[in-house]
Amino acid sequence: MNILQINSSARRLTDDQGSISTRLANELTAGLRAVNPAATVTLRDFAVDPLPVLDEAALGALFTPAEARTADQAARVALNDTLIAELFAADAIVIGTPMINFGISTQLKNWIDAIARAGVTFAYGEKGPVGLVTGKKVYVVSARGGIHRDQPRDQVVSYLRTVLAFLGMTDVEFIYAEGLNMGPEAADRGLSEARAQITELLAA
Repeated sequence: MNILQINSSARRLTDDQGSISTRLANELTAGLRAVNPAATVTLRDFAVDPLPVLDEAALGALFTPAEARTADQAARVALNDTLIAELFAADAIVIGTPMINFGISTQLKNWIDAIARAGVTFAYGEKGPVGLVTGKKVYVVSARGGIHRDQPRDQVVSYLRTVLAFLGMTDVEFIYAEGLNMGPEAADRGLSEARAQITELLAA
């Protein structure tokens, strides 16, 4: 098994402090490795090494023929190519993401913008778009300060289900760590429930 882990919090994890989504994603990946001792892990931690945004310069690089690109343009496209190659090589994808203003983090959006490429990870057919990234198992660890699961304001789940399916990834499990900013008892309960979900998924 090849595991791709995406830590998309803006906060680093140090000891027991910092990003909870990263901490839980690490625990999930460790669990997958325990079940699959020969598994390899590719880690992208965007708090440590953030990705650039999709701006005019990036679009210019992507739409410039390879032979006409400047060195900077070639480097930008090469970065996206590497991210796409990591995605295709993975059997399982673990995404740790906090809820930021009811949606995903900027860091995660930058990764999605980098890997979503027409003709490579999706294509347009006669009946509409076709996802080309298939055969993947995706785990999303979503950390939230409040309680948002199954509520209309939770745009993390709806957005990620939509964009992942658009790219061909439909086997997606969500792990929820909620109530993390609602006092110590609520935070402990949220962590315990998330860890129970992880244990259940690993045992399936």
